[in-house]
Amino acid sequence: MHDRWSGLGGVVGNDFRVGPWQVQPGLNAVSHDGASLRVEPKMMEVLVCLARRPGELVSKEELLQTVWPDTFVTDDVLVRSISELRRVFEDDAKEPQFIQTIPKRGYRLIAPVARPSGESVEALAPLPNLTSAKKYKGIKEIGVALGILCLMLFGAFSTTDLRKGFASDGGTASIQSLAVLPLQNLSGDPGQDYFADAMTEELITELSRISALNVISRTSVMSYKDSKKSLPEIARELHVDAVVEGSIVRSGDRVRVTAQLIYAPKDTNVWAQTYDRDLQDVLTLQSAVARSIAEEIRVQVKPQEKAHLAAPHPVNRKALDLYLVGRNHITKAGSIEFHMGKDKEFDHEIREGVASFQQAIAEDPNYLPAYLGIFDAVGNPALVPHLDLIPLTKQAVKKALELDNSYVEAHLDMAWLFMQWDYDYARAGAEYQRALQLNPNSADVHDAYANYLETFAKEKEAQKERELAQALDPKHNHFMNVFPMDWSLDQARQFLDQGSDDPFVRAAVGKGYQINGRYREAVEQYIKTTQLYGYEDEAELLRRDYAQGKYKNAIRRWMKDWDKQAEHRYLPPFWPAFLYANLGDKDAAFRWLEKAYQEHSWCMLNLNTDDIWDPIRSDPRFAEYVRRAGLPQDHGQFLETREVLNVK
Repeated sequence: MHDRWSGLGGVVGNDFRVGPWQVQPGLNAVSHDGASLRVEPKMMEVLVCLARRPGELVSKEELLQTVWPDTFVTDDVLVRSISELRRVFEDDAKEPQFIQTIPKRGYRLIAPVARPSGESVEALAPLPNLTSAKKYKGIKEIGVALGILCLMLFGAFSTTDLRKGFASDGGTASIQSLAVLPLQNLSGDPGQDYFADAMTEELITELSRISALNVISRTSVMSYKDSKKSLPEIARELHVDAVVEGSIVRSGDRVRVTAQLIYAPKDTNVWAQTYDRDLQDVLTLQSAVARSIAEEIRVQVKPQEKAHLAAPHPVNRKALDLYLVGRNHITKAGSIEFHMGKDKEFDHEIREGVASFQQAIAEDPNYLPAYLGIFDAVGNPALVPHLDLIPLTKQAVKKALELDNSYVEAHLDMAWLFMQWDYDYARAGAEYQRALQLNPNSADVHDAYANYLETFAKEKEAQKERELAQALDPKHNHFMNVFPMDWSLDQARQFLDQGSDDPFVRAAVGKGYQINGRYREAVEQYIKTTQLYGYEDEAELLRRDYAQGKYKNAIRRWMKDWDKQAEHRYLPPFWPAFLYANLGDKDAAFRWLEKAYQEHSWCMLNLNTDDIWDPIRSDPRFAEYVRRAGLPQDHGQFLETREVLNVK
C-alpha cells in the first residue's frame, strides 16, 4: 500500500508516540499502560498538527486554519481542545510536560514524539495537500487512518470514507443494536447546541426507520452528553453492539458532520465519514449517514426503508432556523411551567413556539418536523392546555402523515390526539398498531402502547410491552407510567433517591403518600413542591396546620385557597380533583373533575387506573365521567386483573 505520509518519512503511517502515550489517529484514541481513551476527532487533528513540529511553536492562526479551514470559529474552540488534550495526558498547564502555552501566540508540543519503533522525531515534514484525493473503501489495514485525516485537516469538500474489517478473519461482526451518542457542537457557539441536538435526534429517527435494527431512544442517549465514560462502558450500560459518535460544525450555510461507528466489544473503529454540505441538505445528510451505517453492518433493510433513505430530503435554511427557534421556545416553556408569576410568560412561549413552527411551514410546506413541533408544543401531554390550538395541532399531525405515512412519531402523536382529545380509543389503537408495524424495535412505541393497554385493564399485555421496551432501551425505566402523577410511591421516590428535586416529582411523591394514608409525609412533600415552584404563601399555609399535626386539614385548607385563586387565574384542574377526591370531599372533587373533563385533561384517561379516585368511585357521578370518557365501566374486572398480576 502506498504510504500517504511519505512526507513524514513513514513516521506515522499507522500511529506514533507522544511521551509514553501511543496515539492512534485512525481510531481517535490514545493509550498508556493498557488504558485507552478516545478523543474527539478535531482534538486529534490538533494533536497531529502539533506533532508535525515537536518542540516548535505552532501559532493559533495556523491551528485554526488547518483544523477548521472552512469554518469560522473563535479561539475558545481551540482552547477547549488543548484543555481536553491536557486532561487526557494528565498534563498541568502551569507546569506542562506535554503541551506548553506560548501566551498570545500559540502552543508547543514539548513531549518527545517518536515512531512506533521508538526512534525520535526532530520535526515532521509538512502535510501533503490531499484535497483532490479519491475515496478509499474496503481497506482492512489500519495504517490508512492518518491519510484519511488529512482530508479533514485541509477541509476537503468530498466525503471521506473508511471501512475496516474488525474480525480476525476479515469478516464483519454482527451488529443488531446501536446507540447514537449526542453529536458534539464544535462551532464555538453555545447557541448551536440545540442544532447539534436536533441533528442527533434526526439521525436517531433515520436509523430507527430500519426495523431490523434496534436503536436506543433519544431519552436514554442524551444522558451521556459530555460523559467521560468510555464507549465500551456506555455500550455495556445500554446493551448495544455498537455506538455512533461524532461532531457537528455549522457556519452560515455550511454544515460539517463527522461520524464514526465503533464496535463496542473490541472498541474498534468500523466506519468513519466526514461530510461537508449546504444547510439545506442536512436531512439528506442524516439519511446518507444512516444508509452508510446500514450498508457497513449489513443489516437487512426493507425496500420501503431503503427507498426512504435514498430519497432526497432538502430543507430550506429559513425553515430550519425557524424550527430551531420554535424548539427553544418550547424548551423554555417547559422550564417555567407552573412556576409562580410565569403564567403569561409560559403562554407566550408556547404561542411563540407554535408561530415559529407555522412560519417554518410557510417557508417549506414539506418540512415535516415543523408539523410535529406544533404537537410537541400543544398536545404533549397538555398539562396546561391551549384548547384554541387543538384544531391546528390535529391538522398539523394529519398533514405530517400525508407527507410521510411511514413516520412513526407522527402515528404516535395521532394516537395520543385520538385518545386524549377525541376519546376515540379504537382509532388510537390502530395508530399504535401501525407504529408497531413500522418499527417493532422502537422502545418508545412499545412504551406508548403499554400506556394505552393499561387504560383498558389489559395489564398482562401492557407488562409484555414494557418488558420489550426495557430490553430495547435498558437505560430508561419503562416500568414507570408516562406521567409522574401516575407513578406509584416507590417509583416516584426512586427519583428523589437519585437526587432529583423536580417539583412535579415532589408532588407525585406527596400524592403517593396521600393515597397510602400517610398525610404527614404528603404535606411535607407539598411544602417542598410549593417552595420549588415559588409559592411561598402556599407553603406557609401548609406549614400552619402541619405544625399542629392537622395534616388532612392542611391539604383541605390549601385546596380551599386554590378555589379562591381559580376565580382570577388559571389553575390545572387535575390537582384539586385528585386531592379533594382522596379527602372524600365529593362535591369539590366533582366540581374540579368537570373542569378537567371540559379541557380534556390527561387525568380523565386514568379514572379506572389511579387509586386516588377510590374514595369517590362508588358515587354515581363518577361512573358518569367514566362513561363520558369512553372508558370500560367494570372497575371490578380491572382490579381483579391487576391483583392476579400483583401490579401495584
